[in-house]
Amino acid sequence: MKISEIITEDFVLSSVSASDKKGVLAELVEFLKKRDVVGDGDDLLTALIEREKLGSTGIGENVALPHAKVKNLDRIVAVFARSVNGIDFESLDQKPVHFICLLLAPESSTGLHLKALAKIARLFKIESLREAILKAHDTTEIYSLIEEEDAKFI
Repeated sequence: MKISEIITEDFVLSSVSASDKKGVLAELVEFLKKRDVVGDGDDLLTALIEREKLGSTGIGENVALPHAKVKNLDRIVAVFARSVNGIDFESLDQKPVHFICLLLAPESSTGLHLKALAKIARLFKIESLREAILKAHDTTEIYSLIEEEDAKFI
């Protein structure tokens, strides 16, 4: 599975305006609602917040991977967003989050979403990629950086 199969350029945000965890989750849900990916954003936002209560999806190294299973979704969908200023995501390493990849999977999905999460986590462990994305000028450049690094994986 390639990351570019689930994150497309039109689902990359070069900047988010939210300054806290709940705000950025709401901003990403609204982004998905506007693109008709999800119908009821309130249910999704609630599910994401409930998931965060179980334990932060801030995995460290300035990366957060919030995720949820969604009714009436026929494929895995991801939105990548960058926060230049960083967001307190209650991450494992207590560092602010600059890179958020929201992953949604069909409710019936078994292992595919776990593979996608693992692949995304592995990709964003690469320090040079994170540094380059933080310096990128726009969405196109961010997506190109992700796509180039993803191509190196088998």
